[in-house]
Amino acid sequence: MAHSLSAKKRVRQNAKRRVRNRARKSMVKTQIKHFETALTEGDPEKASEQFKLLVKRIDKVAATSTIHKNTAARMKSRFAKRLDSLKAKNA
Repeated sequence: MAHSLSAKKRVRQNAKRRVRNRARKSMVKTQIKHFETALTEGDPEKASEQFKLLVKRIDKVAATSTIHKNTAARMKSRFAKRLDSLKAKNA
């Protein structure tokens, strides 16, 4: 258990940040589920719209350092590849 005032403050700050970061990650995961649902339905227009929203959400979370920028770039790249394969299959 923390004894000094500064250590107690750090515990409080870490708790707040943990809640914030978990909420942000949860929003990204929810958006991923929406995108994957659009992919499984096979509708390229809907999937493209969900992809735009997903990229926006990932970029916002990466800007706050909740996830690393390289991780965000990797995620966007993988989802873009899946979207492109859906478009190629329907073309």
